[in-house]
Amino acid sequence: MGHVRSLNRVILVGRVGRDPEITHIPSLEKDVAKFSIATTEGYMNKNNEWKDITEWHNIVAWGWNAKKVEKNVNRGAMVLIEGKIKSRKWKDKNDQDRKTTEIHVDNLVVLEKSNSDNMNKRNQEVDYNQNNEDPFSSQSDVESTPSVDVNSDIPYDESDGDPF
Repeated sequence: MGHVRSLNRVILVGRVGRDPEITHIPSLEKDVAKFSIATTEGYMNKNNEWKDITEWHNIVAWGWNAKKVEKNVNRGAMVLIEGKIKSRKWKDKNDQDRKTTEIHVDNLVVLEKSNSDNMNKRNQEVDYNQNNEDPFSSQSDVESTPSVDVNSDIPYDESDGDPF
């Protein structure tokens, strides 16, 4: 049994909690995007009341995935993330040891743009109607589904000083 393999694989579908932070790392000649997503599960409690449980996930995307995030992802977007769990240690401003768990992206799919993105597209559609030009002619990801309100009631945890 010494050759048993294991698998570190995560698939999440959730809403982006804040606009991604994009950073260029000159020493690596790569870009990195960091953001959070919320996933919500529900259950029926003993009083027959529906309860939601929201879990926050720190997401890290490197290279071309970071570029994809920069161009297509902002707060409120619904995304599918495939990746792996990685943990790292760091020291906070009080020199206390901390540990952070992150999801490193292997694949990212934008399932739904945020409401602010939908509003921008609606404004572009008005311009299209006035100018007779197609504002989406160069875009391959034109949204065909109706917009859904972003759940702004989901609390966001700043993680007590995590440099994430």
